[in-house]
Amino acid sequence: MVTAILKSGQKVNIMKAVEADAAALIAYMNQISRESDNLTFGPGELNITKKEEVHFIRSVNSQPNALFLVAVAENRIIGNLHFTGGNRPRTAHAGEFGMSVLREFWGQGLGSALLERLIIWAKSTGTIRKINLRVRTDNVGAIRLYHQTGFRVEGIITREFKVKGQYYDLMSMGLKLD
Repeated sequence: MVTAILKSGQKVNIMKAVEADAAALIAYMNQISRESDNLTFGPGELNITKKEEVHFIRSVNSQPNALFLVAVAENRIIGNLHFTGGNRPRTAHAGEFGMSVLREFWGQGLGSALLERLIIWAKSTGTIRKINLRVRTDNVGAIRLYHQTGFRVEGIITREFKVKGQYYDLMSMGLKLD
């Protein structure tokens, strides 16, 4: 566990997700689905049971090239990050992550803190050599964070998202660790 201090001065604990987090994670994901159109799911689209979430957490924690972090403040999850590497020897060195933060904590440095933990962990594995992500091209704040952290644009995937009848492009970005 690592403690991060947000711009507001609030302390946040960043730690690996554990099975006991399952119910709180489902509630968190349902909340963020109502707060942001930048996710791959919207309100009411995340149909996952507590048992399925427990299995997912257990699966991630058993993989040497996967990481599931939660950010907790005042006994509630306020952010998360999930990274999964490839499942074959030729792709195990690279993977993709997704990250989300409750709207009330946007712009407070929580995304930076989660991303920093991911990079430190990835370097410590000795095997992860590349971190990838996909972000909507209109998500300016996230793109700025990724650029500041060293990620570089690798391409554009057109019409990858459809939200409320409108299509959005995604930017593919990557960070080489060697």
